[in-house]
Amino acid sequence: MPDTTGTAGFEGAERRAAVIERRLHPVTPFRRAWAPIAVLAGWAVHDPDGTQQQLARLTTTVLLLGLAVLVPVAGLYGFLSWWCTHFAVTDTELRIRTGLLFRRTAHIRLERIQAVDVSRPLLARMAGVAKLRIDVVGADDKDELAFLGEQEARALRAELLARAAGFAPETAREVGEAPAYELLRVPPRALALSLVLTGATWGSLCAALVAPTVLWLTTHNLWTVLATALPLFGAAGASSAGRFVGEFDWKVSESPDGLRIDHGLLDRTHETVPPGRVQTVRFVEPLLWRRLGWVRVELDVAGSANSVLVPVAPRPIAESVVARVLHGVTVPEELSRPPRRAGWCVPVWWRGHRLAVTDTVFATRHGLLRRSLSLVPHAKVQSVRLSQGPWQRLWRVADVHVDTGAGKTVTARLRDAQEAARLLHAQAERSRTGRRDARPDRWMTSG
Repeated sequence: MPDTTGTAGFEGAERRAAVIERRLHPVTPFRRAWAPIAVLAGWAVHDPDGTQQQLARLTTTVLLLGLAVLVPVAGLYGFLSWWCTHFAVTDTELRIRTGLLFRRTAHIRLERIQAVDVSRPLLARMAGVAKLRIDVVGADDKDELAFLGEQEARALRAELLARAAGFAPETAREVGEAPAYELLRVPPRALALSLVLTGATWGSLCAALVAPTVLWLTTHNLWTVLATALPLFGAAGASSAGRFVGEFDWKVSESPDGLRIDHGLLDRTHETVPPGRVQTVRFVEPLLWRRLGWVRVELDVAGSANSVLVPVAPRPIAESVVARVLHGVTVPEELSRPPRRAGWCVPVWWRGHRLAVTDTVFATRHGLLRRSLSLVPHAKVQSVRLSQGPWQRLWRVADVHVDTGAGKTVTARLRDAQEAARLLHAQAERSRTGRRDARPDRWMTSG
Protein backbone atom coordinates (compact mmCIF):
# COMPACT_ATOMS: atom_id res chain seq x y z
CA MET A 1 0.00 0.00 0.00
CA PRO A 2 1.32 3.47 -0.80
CA ASP A 3 2.37 5.67 2.09
CA THR A 4 0.07 8.70 2.20
CA THR A 5 1.24 10.10 5.54
CA GLY A 6 3.67 12.51 3.98
CA THR A 7 1.15 13.63 1.38
CA ALA A 8 -1.53 14.27 4.02
CA GLY A 9 0.93 16.19 6.15
CA PHE A 10 2.04 18.25 3.16
CA GLU A 11 -1.60 19.07 2.24
CA GLY A 12 -2.38 20.03 5.84
CA ALA A 13 0.66 22.31 5.94
CA GLU A 14 -0.38 23.80 2.60
CA ARG A 15 -3.87 24.58 3.90
CA ARG A 16 -2.44 26.19 7.03
CA ALA A 17 -0.12 28.28 4.91
CA ALA A 18 -3.09 29.34 2.77
CA VAL A 19 -4.81 30.91 5.79
CA ILE A 20 -4.51 34.65 5.32
CA GLU A 21 -4.55 36.81 8.44
CA ARG A 22 -6.29 40.14 8.09
CA ARG A 23 -6.19 43.35 10.08
CA LEU A 24 -9.01 45.59 11.17
CA HIS A 25 -9.98 48.82 9.44
CA PRO A 26 -7.30 51.57 9.50
CA VAL A 27 -9.65 53.83 11.49
CA THR A 28 -9.36 51.46 14.48
CA PRO A 29 -6.19 53.08 15.94
CA PHE A 30 -8.14 56.30 16.55
CA ARG A 31 -10.61 54.34 18.69
CA ARG A 32 -7.91 52.55 20.67
CA ALA A 33 -5.83 55.67 21.17
CA TRP A 34 -8.36 56.84 23.77
CA ALA A 35 -7.37 54.01 26.17
CA PRO A 36 -4.47 55.85 27.94
CA ILE A 37 -6.56 59.01 28.13
CA ALA A 38 -9.47 56.99 29.59
CA VAL A 39 -7.14 55.63 32.29
CA LEU A 40 -6.16 59.16 33.31
CA ALA A 41 -9.81 60.28 33.26
CA GLY A 42 -10.77 57.33 35.46
CA TRP A 43 -8.04 58.23 37.95
CA ALA A 44 -9.25 61.84 37.99
CA VAL A 45 -12.85 60.76 38.69
CA HIS A 46 -11.72 58.35 41.39
CA ASP A 47 -9.73 61.02 43.26
CA PRO A 48 -11.07 64.46 42.23
CA ASP A 49 -9.50 66.32 45.18
CA GLY A 50 -6.04 64.91 44.51
CA THR A 51 -6.41 65.67 40.81
CA GLN A 52 -7.34 69.28 41.53
CA GLN A 53 -4.35 69.70 43.83
CA GLN A 54 -1.98 68.24 41.26
CA LEU A 55 -3.33 70.49 38.48
CA ALA A 56 -3.02 73.55 40.72
CA ARG A 57 0.70 72.88 41.12
CA LEU A 58 1.36 72.64 37.39
CA THR A 59 2.19 75.63 35.24
CA THR A 60 0.83 76.25 31.75
CA THR A 61 4.14 75.23 30.20
CA VAL A 62 4.15 71.90 32.05
CA LEU A 63 0.57 71.21 30.99
CA LEU A 64 1.38 71.91 27.35
CA LEU A 65 4.44 69.67 27.54
CA GLY A 66 2.32 66.94 29.13
CA LEU A 67 -0.21 67.15 26.31
CA ALA A 68 2.62 67.13 23.75
CA VAL A 69 3.82 63.84 25.24
CA LEU A 70 0.40 62.28 25.97
CA VAL A 71 -1.10 62.71 22.51
CA PRO A 72 1.76 61.00 20.60
CA VAL A 73 1.92 58.22 23.22
CA ALA A 74 -1.83 57.62 22.90
CA GLY A 75 -1.55 57.62 19.12
CA LEU A 76 1.38 55.18 19.22
CA TYR A 77 -0.55 52.88 21.57
CA GLY A 78 -3.55 52.89 19.24
CA PHE A 79 -1.38 52.12 16.22
CA LEU A 80 0.51 49.28 17.92
CA SER A 81 -2.73 47.75 19.25
CA TRP A 82 -4.15 47.80 15.74
CA TRP A 83 -0.94 46.40 14.26
CA CYS A 84 -0.91 43.48 16.73
CA THR A 85 -4.55 42.51 16.09
CA HIS A 86 -5.23 39.93 13.39
CA PHE A 87 -8.09 37.63 12.47
CA ALA A 88 -8.40 34.74 10.06
CA VAL A 89 -11.05 32.23 8.99
CA THR A 90 -9.67 28.69 8.71
CA ASP A 91 -11.38 25.46 7.68
CA THR A 92 -12.69 24.91 11.21
CA GLU A 93 -12.49 28.15 13.20
CA LEU A 94 -12.38 31.92 13.39
CA ARG A 95 -9.09 32.92 14.94
CA ILE A 96 -8.70 36.34 16.62
CA ARG A 97 -5.24 37.34 17.85
CA THR A 98 -4.97 40.47 20.02
CA GLY A 99 -2.75 42.01 22.65
CA LEU A 100 0.13 44.46 22.72
CA LEU A 101 1.85 43.37 25.93
CA PHE A 102 -0.18 40.28 26.80
CA ARG A 103 -1.08 38.12 23.81
CA ARG A 104 -4.54 36.54 23.55
CA THR A 105 -5.74 34.21 20.81
CA ALA A 106 -9.42 33.27 20.58
CA HIS A 107 -10.26 30.09 18.66
CA ILE A 108 -13.97 30.16 17.80
CA ARG A 109 -15.25 26.91 16.36
CA LEU A 110 -17.42 27.68 13.34
CA GLU A 111 -20.02 25.02 14.13
CA ARG A 112 -20.60 26.60 17.56
CA ILE A 113 -21.40 30.06 16.20
CA GLN A 114 -25.07 30.79 16.85
CA ALA A 115 -25.34 34.47 15.91
CA VAL A 116 -23.27 37.15 14.24
CA ASP A 117 -24.46 40.72 14.87
CA VAL A 118 -23.40 43.89 13.07
CA SER A 119 -23.38 47.08 15.17
CA ARG A 120 -22.82 50.58 13.78
CA PRO A 121 -22.43 53.30 16.43
CA LEU A 122 -23.02 56.87 15.30
CA LEU A 123 -19.35 57.81 14.84
CA ALA A 124 -18.69 54.47 13.16
CA ARG A 125 -21.51 55.13 10.69
CA MET A 126 -19.97 58.48 9.87
CA ALA A 127 -16.62 56.77 9.24
CA GLY A 128 -18.20 53.98 7.18
CA VAL A 129 -17.18 51.16 9.54
CA ALA A 130 -19.04 48.58 11.63
CA LYS A 131 -18.48 46.29 14.61
CA LEU A 132 -18.95 42.54 14.27
CA ARG A 133 -20.04 40.62 17.40
CA ILE A 134 -19.90 36.81 17.43
CA ASP A 135 -22.24 34.88 19.73
CA VAL A 136 -20.92 31.40 20.55
CA VAL A 137 -22.76 28.54 22.24
CA GLY A 138 -21.69 28.21 25.88
CA ALA A 139 -19.84 31.57 26.06
CA ASP A 140 -21.11 34.35 28.30
CA ASP A 141 -19.23 37.16 26.54
CA LYS A 142 -19.26 37.88 22.83
CA ASP A 143 -16.04 38.18 20.89
CA GLU A 144 -15.95 41.15 18.57
CA LEU A 145 -14.07 42.64 15.66
CA ALA A 146 -14.09 46.41 15.91
CA PHE A 147 -13.90 47.88 13.39
CA LEU A 148 -14.32 46.60 9.85
CA GLY A 149 -15.50 48.34 6.74
CA GLU A 150 -19.29 48.05 6.38
CA GLN A 151 -19.09 45.93 3.24
CA GLU A 152 -16.35 43.74 4.70
CA ALA A 153 -18.34 43.25 7.93
CA ARG A 154 -21.45 42.13 6.03
CA ALA A 155 -19.42 39.83 3.78
CA LEU A 156 -17.62 38.27 6.75
CA ARG A 157 -20.93 37.83 8.60
CA ALA A 158 -22.45 36.05 5.60
CA GLU A 159 -19.37 33.83 5.29
CA LEU A 160 -19.38 32.86 8.98
CA LEU A 161 -23.10 32.02 8.92
CA ALA A 162 -22.65 29.97 5.75
CA ARG A 163 -19.74 28.10 7.32
CA ALA A 164 -21.76 27.54 10.51
CA ALA A 165 -24.53 26.09 8.31
CA GLY A 166 -22.11 23.53 6.93
CA PHE A 167 -21.19 25.04 3.57
CA ALA A 168 -17.76 24.11 2.25
CA PRO A 169 -15.00 26.75 2.66
CA GLU A 170 -14.63 27.20 -1.08
CA THR A 171 -18.35 27.96 -1.53
CA ALA A 172 -19.05 29.88 1.70
CA ARG A 173 -17.90 33.21 0.24
CA GLU A 174 -20.11 32.71 -2.82
CA VAL A 175 -23.28 32.10 -0.78
CA GLY A 176 -23.54 35.73 0.27
CA GLU A 177 -26.05 37.16 2.72
CA ALA A 178 -29.29 35.20 2.81
CA PRO A 179 -32.36 37.09 1.56
CA ALA A 180 -34.78 38.43 4.18
CA TYR A 181 -38.55 38.96 4.18
CA GLU A 182 -39.84 41.80 6.36
CA LEU A 183 -42.40 40.68 8.95
CA LEU A 184 -42.83 43.79 11.10
CA ARG A 185 -41.78 47.42 11.32
CA VAL A 186 -42.68 49.52 14.37
CA PRO A 187 -43.75 53.09 13.46
CA PRO A 188 -41.98 55.81 15.51
CA ARG A 189 -45.35 57.30 16.52
CA ALA A 190 -46.54 53.99 17.97
CA LEU A 191 -43.24 53.55 19.82
CA ALA A 192 -43.43 57.06 21.32
CA LEU A 193 -47.06 56.56 22.39
CA SER A 194 -46.25 53.21 23.97
CA LEU A 195 -43.53 54.83 26.09
CA VAL A 196 -45.94 57.55 27.19
CA LEU A 197 -48.44 54.88 28.24
CA THR A 198 -45.87 52.89 30.23
CA GLY A 199 -46.28 52.85 34.00
CA ALA A 200 -42.55 53.31 34.60
CA THR A 201 -42.64 56.64 32.76
CA TRP A 202 -45.52 57.94 34.85
CA GLY A 203 -43.94 56.60 38.05
CA SER A 204 -40.71 58.47 37.34
CA LEU A 205 -42.60 61.68 36.57
CA CYS A 206 -44.66 61.38 39.75
CA ALA A 207 -41.50 60.90 41.80
CA ALA A 208 -39.95 63.92 40.07
CA LEU A 209 -43.00 66.03 41.02
CA VAL A 210 -43.69 64.74 44.52
CA ALA A 211 -40.16 64.70 45.98
CA PRO A 212 -39.32 68.37 45.17
CA THR A 213 -42.72 69.47 46.44
CA VAL A 214 -42.19 67.73 49.78
CA LEU A 215 -38.70 69.21 50.08
CA TRP A 216 -40.02 72.71 49.38
CA LEU A 217 -42.72 72.38 52.05
CA THR A 218 -40.22 71.13 54.62
CA THR A 219 -37.07 73.17 53.85
CA HIS A 220 -38.17 76.18 51.72
CA ASN A 221 -34.70 76.00 50.20
CA LEU A 222 -34.74 76.59 46.44
CA TRP A 223 -31.27 75.11 45.83
CA THR A 224 -32.16 71.87 47.63
CA VAL A 225 -35.32 71.58 45.55
CA LEU A 226 -33.44 72.19 42.29
CA ALA A 227 -30.65 69.79 43.23
CA THR A 228 -33.28 67.09 43.76
CA ALA A 229 -35.72 67.94 40.95
CA LEU A 230 -33.27 68.23 38.06
CA PRO A 231 -31.74 64.73 38.43
CA LEU A 232 -35.20 63.19 38.92
CA PHE A 233 -36.64 64.88 35.83
CA GLY A 234 -33.48 63.99 33.91
CA ALA A 235 -33.75 60.32 34.94
CA ALA A 236 -37.46 60.24 34.03
CA GLY A 237 -36.78 61.64 30.58
CA ALA A 238 -33.58 59.67 30.00
CA SER A 239 -35.20 56.27 30.56
CA SER A 240 -37.95 56.89 28.01
CA ALA A 241 -35.70 58.77 25.59
CA GLY A 242 -33.08 56.03 25.82
CA ARG A 243 -35.60 53.35 24.90
CA PHE A 244 -36.96 55.47 22.05
CA VAL A 245 -33.48 56.02 20.62
CA GLY A 246 -32.50 52.37 21.03
CA GLU A 247 -35.77 50.91 19.65
CA PHE A 248 -36.32 53.47 16.88
CA ASP A 249 -37.20 52.06 13.44
CA TRP A 250 -37.46 48.53 14.83
CA LYS A 251 -37.68 46.01 12.00
CA VAL A 252 -38.06 42.23 12.18
CA SER A 253 -37.29 40.18 9.07
CA GLU A 254 -37.22 36.47 8.41
CA SER A 255 -34.33 34.76 6.65
CA PRO A 256 -32.98 31.21 6.42
CA ASP A 257 -30.46 31.98 9.16
CA GLY A 258 -33.10 33.15 11.67
CA LEU A 259 -35.05 36.29 12.48
CA ARG A 260 -33.09 39.49 11.83
CA ILE A 261 -33.66 42.54 13.99
CA ASP A 262 -32.56 46.03 12.89
CA HIS A 263 -33.03 49.02 15.19
CA GLY A 264 -31.53 52.24 16.51
CA LEU A 265 -31.70 55.96 15.81
CA LEU A 266 -28.09 56.95 16.49
CA ASP A 267 -26.43 53.54 16.80
CA ARG A 268 -27.80 51.05 14.27
CA THR A 269 -27.72 47.41 15.37
CA HIS A 270 -28.25 44.35 13.18
CA GLU A 271 -28.98 41.29 15.34
CA THR A 272 -30.03 37.72 14.61
CA VAL A 273 -32.30 35.55 16.75
CA PRO A 274 -30.63 32.12 16.40
CA PRO A 275 -32.96 29.35 15.19
CA GLY A 276 -33.79 26.78 17.81
CA ARG A 277 -32.03 28.68 20.61
CA VAL A 278 -35.11 30.51 21.94
CA GLN A 279 -36.00 29.05 25.33
CA THR A 280 -38.86 31.29 26.47
CA VAL A 281 -41.15 33.86 24.87
CA ARG A 282 -42.95 36.46 27.00
CA PHE A 283 -45.93 38.64 26.08
CA VAL A 284 -45.92 41.74 28.31
CA GLU A 285 -49.10 43.83 28.59
CA PRO A 286 -48.89 47.06 30.63
CA LEU A 287 -52.25 48.24 31.95
CA LEU A 288 -52.55 51.28 29.68
CA TRP A 289 -51.76 49.22 26.57
CA ARG A 290 -54.69 46.83 26.90
CA ARG A 291 -57.34 49.15 25.48
CA LEU A 292 -55.20 49.51 22.35
CA GLY A 293 -54.52 45.76 22.21
CA TRP A 294 -50.74 46.23 22.27
CA VAL A 295 -48.11 43.84 23.64
CA ARG A 296 -44.34 43.69 24.01
CA VAL A 297 -42.55 40.45 23.15
CA GLU A 298 -39.40 39.48 25.03
CA LEU A 299 -37.13 36.45 24.60
CA ASP A 300 -34.78 34.28 26.62
CA VAL A 301 -32.15 32.98 24.21
CA ALA A 302 -29.56 30.44 25.36
CA GLY A 303 -26.11 32.00 25.39
CA SER A 304 -27.28 35.32 23.95
CA ALA A 305 -28.10 38.80 25.21
CA ASN A 306 -31.01 39.25 22.82
CA SER A 307 -34.02 40.01 25.01
CA VAL A 308 -36.55 41.96 22.90
CA LEU A 309 -38.25 40.64 19.79
CA VAL A 310 -41.03 43.23 19.37
CA PRO A 311 -41.02 46.48 21.44
CA VAL A 312 -44.72 47.16 20.74
CA ALA A 313 -47.27 45.77 18.29
CA PRO A 314 -50.94 44.73 18.11
CA ARG A 315 -51.34 41.30 19.67
CA PRO A 316 -52.34 39.42 16.45
CA ILE A 317 -49.24 40.74 14.64
CA ALA A 318 -47.00 39.91 17.59
CA GLU A 319 -48.40 36.38 17.72
CA SER A 320 -47.74 35.91 14.01
CA VAL A 321 -44.09 36.88 14.55
CA VAL A 322 -43.79 34.50 17.51
CA ALA A 323 -45.21 31.73 15.33
CA ARG A 324 -42.13 32.16 13.10
CA VAL A 325 -39.81 31.83 16.10
CA LEU A 326 -41.56 28.83 17.67
CA HIS A 327 -42.81 26.76 14.76
CA GLY A 328 -46.11 25.04 15.46
CA VAL A 329 -46.72 26.94 18.71
CA THR A 330 -49.98 28.81 19.28
CA VAL A 331 -50.72 31.11 22.20
CA PRO A 332 -53.30 29.45 24.49
CA GLU A 333 -56.50 31.44 24.88
CA GLU A 334 -57.85 29.83 28.08
CA LEU A 335 -55.73 29.76 31.22
CA SER A 336 -56.89 28.33 34.55
CA ARG A 337 -56.79 30.16 37.88
CA PRO A 338 -55.47 28.74 41.15
CA PRO A 339 -58.07 27.59 43.72
CA ARG A 340 -59.71 30.34 45.76
CA ARG A 341 -57.97 29.20 48.94
CA ALA A 342 -54.70 30.41 47.34
CA GLY A 343 -55.86 33.90 48.34
CA TRP A 344 -54.81 33.09 51.91
CA CYS A 345 -51.23 32.73 50.66
CA VAL A 346 -51.16 35.71 48.30
CA PRO A 347 -54.12 38.07 48.87
CA VAL A 348 -55.62 39.82 45.80
CA TRP A 349 -52.65 39.12 43.50
CA TRP A 350 -53.43 35.39 43.38
CA ARG A 351 -56.01 36.22 40.71
CA GLY A 352 -53.24 37.24 38.32
CA HIS A 353 -51.63 33.78 38.29
CA ARG A 354 -52.81 31.55 35.43
CA LEU A 355 -51.66 28.30 33.83
CA ALA A 356 -52.19 26.44 30.56
CA VAL A 357 -50.41 23.37 29.20
CA THR A 358 -50.86 22.52 25.52
CA ASP A 359 -49.30 19.88 23.29
CA THR A 360 -46.43 22.26 22.51
CA VAL A 361 -45.89 24.72 25.39
CA PHE A 362 -45.99 25.22 29.15
CA ALA A 363 -47.64 28.65 29.61
CA THR A 364 -47.94 30.72 32.78
CA ARG A 365 -49.20 34.24 33.40
CA HIS A 366 -48.73 36.54 36.36
CA GLY A 367 -49.57 40.14 37.22
CA LEU A 368 -52.78 42.15 37.47
CA LEU A 369 -51.63 45.61 36.41
CA ARG A 370 -48.73 44.50 34.20
CA ARG A 371 -49.49 41.07 32.79
CA SER A 372 -46.69 38.79 31.64
CA LEU A 373 -47.45 35.57 29.76
CA SER A 374 -44.49 33.16 29.44
CA LEU A 375 -44.38 30.35 26.87
CA VAL A 376 -41.83 27.53 27.24
CA PRO A 377 -41.72 24.86 24.51
CA HIS A 378 -41.65 21.39 26.07
CA ALA A 379 -38.44 20.56 24.21
CA LYS A 380 -36.63 23.46 25.95
CA VAL A 381 -37.43 22.36 29.51
CA GLN A 382 -34.26 21.26 31.32
CA SER A 383 -35.76 20.35 34.69
CA VAL A 384 -39.04 20.49 36.62
CA ARG A 385 -39.33 21.13 40.36
CA LEU A 386 -42.12 21.35 42.91
CA SER A 387 -41.85 23.57 46.00
CA GLN A 388 -44.27 23.95 48.90
CA GLY A 389 -43.73 26.06 52.01
CA PRO A 390 -45.37 25.46 55.41
CA TRP A 391 -48.15 28.00 54.78
CA GLN A 392 -48.77 26.55 51.33
CA ARG A 393 -49.00 23.03 52.80
CA LEU A 394 -51.65 24.29 55.20
CA TRP A 395 -53.80 25.51 52.28
CA ARG A 396 -52.89 22.56 50.03
CA VAL A 397 -51.24 24.58 47.23
CA ALA A 398 -47.79 24.31 45.64
CA ASP A 399 -45.55 25.93 43.01
CA VAL A 400 -44.23 24.13 39.94
CA HIS A 401 -40.95 25.51 38.54
CA VAL A 402 -39.77 24.88 34.98
CA ASP A 403 -36.05 25.55 34.29
CA THR A 404 -34.89 26.36 30.76
CA GLY A 405 -31.56 26.25 28.94
CA ALA A 406 -31.14 30.02 29.26
CA GLY A 407 -30.71 29.75 33.03
CA LYS A 408 -34.20 31.18 33.63
CA THR A 409 -37.17 29.72 35.50
CA VAL A 410 -40.89 29.94 34.70
CA THR A 411 -43.19 29.22 37.66
CA ALA A 412 -46.81 28.11 37.88
CA ARG A 413 -47.72 29.49 41.29
CA LEU A 414 -50.34 28.46 43.84
CA ARG A 415 -51.66 25.38 42.06
CA ASP A 416 -53.69 22.77 43.91
CA ALA A 417 -51.24 20.36 45.57
CA GLN A 418 -52.59 17.27 43.83
CA GLU A 419 -52.73 19.09 40.49
CA ALA A 420 -49.12 20.25 41.00
CA ALA A 421 -47.94 16.69 41.64
CA ARG A 422 -49.65 15.44 38.49
CA LEU A 423 -48.29 18.40 36.54
CA LEU A 424 -44.74 17.66 37.75
CA HIS A 425 -44.69 14.10 36.40
CA ALA A 426 -46.63 14.92 33.23
CA GLN A 427 -44.32 17.83 32.37
CA ALA A 428 -41.22 15.68 32.86
CA GLU A 429 -42.63 13.17 30.36
CA ARG A 430 -43.64 15.92 27.89
CA SER A 431 -40.12 17.35 28.06
CA ARG A 432 -38.54 13.99 27.23
CA THR A 433 -40.80 13.36 24.26
CA GLY A 434 -40.48 17.01 23.15
CA ARG A 435 -36.67 16.81 23.00
CA ARG A 436 -36.87 13.50 21.16
CA ASP A 437 -39.23 14.86 18.49
CA ALA A 438 -37.72 18.36 18.22
CA ARG A 439 -36.21 19.51 14.94
CA PRO A 440 -32.41 19.90 14.89
CA ASP A 441 -31.02 23.37 15.49
CA ARG A 442 -29.43 24.13 12.15
CA TRP A 443 -28.58 27.29 10.27
CA MET A 444 -30.10 28.08 6.90
CA THR A 445 -32.72 25.37 7.01
CA SER A 446 -36.07 25.91 5.38
CA GLY A 447 -38.94 26.46 7.76
